[in-house]
Amino acid sequence: MSYLPIAEHGLIGDLRSAALVGTDGTVDWFCPGRFDAPSAFAAVLDTEGGGHWAMTPTCEVASRSQFYYPDSAVLVTRFLTEHGIVECQDFMPVGDGPQRLVRRVLNVRGEVGMRTEVVPRPGYARERAAAKAVPGGVLFTGEDLTLALGSSVALTTGDADASAEFRLDAGESALFVLAVGDPSDDVPDDLAPSDVDALFDATLRFWRDWLTSSTYTGRWREMVHRSAITLKLLTHEPTGAIVAAPTMGLPEELGGERNWDYRYVWLRDAAFSLYALLRLGFTREAGAFVGWLTDRFTEPRDDESGPLRVMYTIDGDPSPAEVELEHLSGYRGSAPVLVGNGAGDQLQLDVYGEIIDSVYLYDKYGAGISHDDWRNLCGAIDWLREHWDRPDEGIWETRGGRGDHVYSRLMCWVALERMIRMARRRGLPGDLAGWTTTRDEIYHQIMDRGWDAERGAFVQRYDADTLDASVLLMPMVKFVAPTEPRFLSTLRAIEEELVVDTLVFRYDAPDGIDGDEGTFSMCSFWYVEALTRAGRLPEARVALEKMFTYANHLGLYAEEIGLTGDQLGNFPQAFTHLSLISAAINLDRALG
Repeated sequence: MSYLPIAEHGLIGDLRSAALVGTDGTVDWFCPGRFDAPSAFAAVLDTEGGGHWAMTPTCEVASRSQFYYPDSAVLVTRFLTEHGIVECQDFMPVGDGPQRLVRRVLNVRGEVGMRTEVVPRPGYARERAAAKAVPGGVLFTGEDLTLALGSSVALTTGDADASAEFRLDAGESALFVLAVGDPSDDVPDDLAPSDVDALFDATLRFWRDWLTSSTYTGRWREMVHRSAITLKLLTHEPTGAIVAAPTMGLPEELGGERNWDYRYVWLRDAAFSLYALLRLGFTREAGAFVGWLTDRFTEPRDDESGPLRVMYTIDGDPSPAEVELEHLSGYRGSAPVLVGNGAGDQLQLDVYGEIIDSVYLYDKYGAGISHDDWRNLCGAIDWLREHWDRPDEGIWETRGGRGDHVYSRLMCWVALERMIRMARRRGLPGDLAGWTTTRDEIYHQIMDRGWDAERGAFVQRYDADTLDASVLLMPMVKFVAPTEPRFLSTLRAIEEELVVDTLVFRYDAPDGIDGDEGTFSMCSFWYVEALTRAGRLPEARVALEKMFTYANHLGLYAEEIGLTGDQLGNFPQAFTHLSLISAAINLDRALG
């Protein structure tokens, strides 16, 4: 096997976990059970030993394509050959019962030979699951995992794998269901065509029913709704948590060391996702996440770290420490492959602003927050009033030491400002005078120390002249008017140094990590929104349309874009899709 480009994948999921399916028909990433569980298929990180589930014609393929059934997360991979056309329909049913990954192979035209090969490698490919032939399929048993593969075609079973070759005439299909279970489970008994049809129809119905709650009817409906479905796929429905991405280890620089594990709940990412879903009318997801967040406030923390962490597992536990998986070669040799994330112990003061801003919107447009929620927020804001003026690692989680980041101060201002708004709007109790005094102190400090008169721009941190795309959010959070001369000057400076034909770099400064990175797609969508708010609507529209061209064939984005237009980083990335939604909604409204 060879490595496909990161962009040549589609995502399926069941709101508990997710899988990547390549345009070659291979499932090369799947963590059974939940997003942050050890992988069973990880060929995207090691084609030789990571584990995979291949599905491909036995003859030469002239062309391949992928698409989603409209308004759903049901993925179709099509193979066009000289003998005929075959499509593989992949989906994961949503709801109670065992977790299942369903593959229905349908011959559309002609007669085509197919081959499938299932090679699970549980525990991040540290194990070989023993394969045992049983009536109707194969059981794969690892130390802590059993996968039950049901098949409508006869399988050949090896020590730790199973395979089959079969032929399909026009209109014929082959059915495969991989169920996640315990050692006592048998192969799935829902392999009759009528059963798979029912699962298929129920999965389509779930996604289409869910999407009817969207209030967006604007110009870019297809891209916005695909992004909404992607954010929903990154939601862990049993807990309400929202993960940053379903993958780990995909590089921000090919061959480099910026290969992080993103299968956790970053409060910042989750808050922005909450904001985007609320803007589209999905209040149920917002309520579930606020409930998850409420439980985090009950956990004891020391005064140094504050009441909230930067990130959590989907259960709300501290994220595990980084560990290198030395046996995995990494995507196209990009090592180290890391599981866990060391940024979990950082101090990132901006998360308070992002969380409270999203809760403010939920309180305004959703069901409203409870007394306990308000009391928790008041406790958090009391801590923040004592600690806002501290160096931290900042939004970009640099590993070069702490600094006085302008964006962190900005979001501390947002936290206080939104608390004041909520208290006044609903008559909630709070130290309004004290909150206002601290809010104004932060405002003046940013204006005095975050503004570099010589550069004519707001900068990344105090006492430095580095530009940072995060300050593009200033008018979006209502810190300054979009026509504020200082902001317009900052926008011009960022365009000169960080923008390359609508693609935007986060910053241009050492960050304590070797190597370089691509342009950051979330910042590119922030740029669209900054242009919109500054009244430069024709430029904003061109910038947005150009950004759409960097999506993959399914409308999905990773974290970054490389020099040649390649998707880089974990895929798909919540940050990118939520900023797309915000940029499209605001530009659509501005255009009228």
